[in-house]
Amino acid sequence: MSIRKSSNRTLLTIAIDVVVIAVVFVFVGYVYYKIETVLVYKWHWDFIPEYILRWDEDEQRYAPNLLLKGLFTTCRLVIWSMLLAAIIGVVMGVMRTSTRLFPRMISRLYVEFVRNMPPVVFIFIFYFFISSQLVPILGIDEISVRASPTTLAILEVILGPPELFSNVISGIFCLAIFEAAYITEIVRAGIQSIDRGQIEAGQSIGLSRFHVLRWVILPQAVQRMVPPLAGQFITLIKDSSIVALISIQELTFLAQEVAVSTQHVFEIYAVE
Repeated sequence: MSIRKSSNRTLLTIAIDVVVIAVVFVFVGYVYYKIETVLVYKWHWDFIPEYILRWDEDEQRYAPNLLLKGLFTTCRLVIWSMLLAAIIGVVMGVMRTSTRLFPRMISRLYVEFVRNMPPVVFIFIFYFFISSQLVPILGIDEISVRASPTTLAILEVILGPPELFSNVISGIFCLAIFEAAYITEIVRAGIQSIDRGQIEAGQSIGLSRFHVLRWVILPQAVQRMVPPLAGQFITLIKDSSIVALISIQELTFLAQEVAVSTQHVFEIYAVE
């Protein structure tokens, strides 16, 4: 009896999948039909490859062009922003679960301030603050002048062209501070989801609060944090397009330039 029910559920699931896929294909076909009949738009895809790769006459090889350079910059922004946001988020998340009032208030103020500010406003405010205050303090603008060729080659792989170091680093800080507010809540929820008895068990064998957190709570909480953190990483990839507003040359910014110069907006954004 149970085998029959299981087979019926499998057939039902397959039928639902087939219906959903069919609906998607019908919708795509309908959109294509409307574009062809209403917009009467003539598609041009032949120019796309030349904006991805170009032939370098000096080095006699193919080199990345605007779209591929923008993709590399976006990847750098996302990877470093996520690492920095994870560090800030973990620290703030632990502070959110502290028994002391002051750490809880600081982390709560940070989360509420960032999450209640429109992303565009946040990016503008923090970009100009970071680029005018933090970047000169770190001496980022002097790196391209004082660093050795080997160091510059390594930094170029990590951060991109030397002349854009300050822009990229400012963008990384902006995205990290913005995304860390959401990671803070993920970490807080993960820690608080662990049963109180786990903390009491750790304290009963003489562990300090730090060691209870390190050896008892976090190993269990991390397993519950991974799915929402993966979703936040995907969100960060999409949010990285915001920094195009502050002239950071990532994929969206360069795609806009190509779209304006070629007047083929649909093709460029479809590829992006």
